[in-house]
Amino acid sequence: MKSLKNLAFAVILVLSASAARPADRHPYPPANQARTDVAKALRTAATTHKRVILDFGGNWCPDCQVLDIYLHNSQNLPILNKNFVLVHVNIGEYDSNLDLAKRYDVPLKRGVPALVVLSDHGKLLYSQKQGQFEAMSRMDPSSVTRFLVQWRPPQAGCSMMTVNC
Repeated sequence: MKSLKNLAFAVILVLSASAARPADRHPYPPANQARTDVAKALRTAATTHKRVILDFGGNWCPDCQVLDIYLHNSQNLPILNKNFVLVHVNIGEYDSNLDLAKRYDVPLKRGVPALVVLSDHGKLLYSQKQGQFEAMSRMDPSSVTRFLVQWRPPQAGCSMMTVNC
C-alpha cells in the first residue's frame, strides 16, 4: 500500500513538472526577423504612443520562457497590452542579432533574458546591463509587474506605483 502511494505521488510530480515546463513555447521568432519586427514595433509605437520592449533571448533559454509566461499572465498582460509593443529578439546561441544588442546597449555576456525599453519615438530609455532578469525562474511574477509599471509611459493622474491605471 505504501509503495502504491509513493508511485501515485511520483506520477503526480512528473505530470505537474511536465505541465509547468514551457518546453513547447517558442516566443522567439527566427533570428533574421528581428530588424523587421523592431521596425514594425517602432511604427506601431509612434501611432499608439506606447513604448517598445525588446526582449533579447532564445527559445532554448528556460529563464526567457519564464519571462514570457510572466509577461503574459493575468496580472501583467493588461499592463503590457495597454502600454507596450513587445518584440522578442532571438539571439540564437549568442550568435545572432549581436549588432542589435550592441546598438541598444545590452551586454549579452551578463545573460538573457535582457530587456530594453524604447520610447514611442525609438529613444533608448533603459537597457538591462546587470542581467537583472537572467535568473527569472527564481523570481516572482511581481518583479515583472514592477518593471512594467515603472517603465510604462506617463499617464495623467497616475502615479508610478499604481498598477491599474
